[in-house]
Formats: sequence, C-alpha cells, structure tokens
Amino acid sequence: MRTGMHPFDRDPFQEPGTELLRSQDELKAVLKGIRAVLFDWDGVFNDGWKDLDGGSPFSEVGSMGVNMLRFGLWLQNKEQLPFTGIITGQHNPYAEKFAQREKLHGLYMGSINKQVPFDDFLTEHGLRAEEVAFFFDDAIDLAVAARCGLRILMRGQASGFFVNHAVRRGCVDMITAMSGGQNGLREATDALLTLMGHYDRVIDERAAFSGTYQRYLATRQAVIPATHKAQR
Repeated sequence: MRTGMHPFDRDPFQEPGTELLRSQDELKAVLKGIRAVLFDWDGVFNDGWKDLDGGSPFSEVGSMGVNMLRFGLWLQNKEQLPFTGIITGQHNPYAEKFAQREKLHGLYMGSINKQVPFDDFLTEHGLRAEEVAFFFDDAIDLAVAARCGLRILMRGQASGFFVNHAVRRGCVDMITAMSGGQNGLREATDALLTLMGHYDRVIDERAAFSGTYQRYLATRQAVIPATHKAQR
C-alpha cells in the first residue's frame, strides 16, 4: 500500500493566492465560534459597477458559494442555521431579489453608517460581534469589520492602497486573490469551508442532493427574509 501524499494533494491556498493573515490553526479556532455571516454587496458580489437605477447584479458562482458556506456552518453547528444577511449603503433591487431567493435572514439597505444596521442585526438574533464573519471591500465597511470575529477582504481591482490600510488597522483575517467581479466571493467561501474541514463533504452532499442536504435546505427555505430600508 502506498503511503504519503495523494498525487493530487497540494496546499489549497497556494494556487489561488488566497492570503491568510492569521495561521490556519487560529482561523479554524475562530470558525468554530461563527454563528452568523454578513456581506457587503457592491464589490463583494460583483465588481462594483452600477446601472442607471443604482442596481448591481450577482454571479451564480458566488451564490452557490454562499449557500455552500451556510450548509457547512449548519453541519458544524449541529444543524443550527447560521444567521445570514447583507448590509449595503445602496437601495439595490438585485440585492433584494437575492436575499428573497436565497432566504437570507436580513437585508439592510441605504445605511451610510453601517454600524447602525450591524447593531440591529446583532440584537435581533442575539449575537455577539465576535460570532460574525464579515465579507467586505471598502472604507464604509471598516468600522463593522473592526468589530467582527472573522473579516474577509475582497481584493479590489483599483489598487492595493486600501488593502494595506485595512491590514494596518487590524481589520482583516483573509484577503482574496480575486475581486468580487472575478468571483472572489466563491474563492473566499471555498477557503473557509476548506479551513473548516467540510469542503469535500459539502460539495459531495450537494451533488448527491442527499438527505442531509435536503434537511438543511428545508431549514433554509423556512426563513422569512426581512428587508430594512433606511431613509437617506
């Protein structure tokens, strides 16, 4: 019997270039305490460009990643569905459609100060800030990122200046190699599932549409999404 590394085994973070600012062991420990996931919209689900009505779309590749991450956390947390939401500074019909379709717990739109809806999200679901994983990309998100337990920065397409600033401020635990417009969101969710040790199981259960996945899906579909629109 042959022993050692499988011929296809390799460091899963080396090829895509996903940057970890804490050790894998530290991130694994943090992930064990994550009960909620929050996302910015522009620059996370897309490249940040908008149409004339202020809308910006999403990719089905990223959508699947979000669903798989929720499934993985559901498995990890003994079939407790992670509270999931979006906080965006804009009123965006694409984000609203996504939240309804994917049965997210909350969508907060139009807040210039994102700490206000963040506090509302924590209170509504009985969460501590350190139990939240936050995906973000720009300055308006930093105050929330500074408070969260796990912070995933989507590498922007403009320059590295903001990345360096966010790192110096201690607001980042992981940086994607790809931008939101390049499906960096899927890169990030795959990376977290890999750190959790659930990647293979999550993908295989979904591919087989297993009984376990169907139980998760039934729980997810029972969520009644709440949309909050701030007056601007």
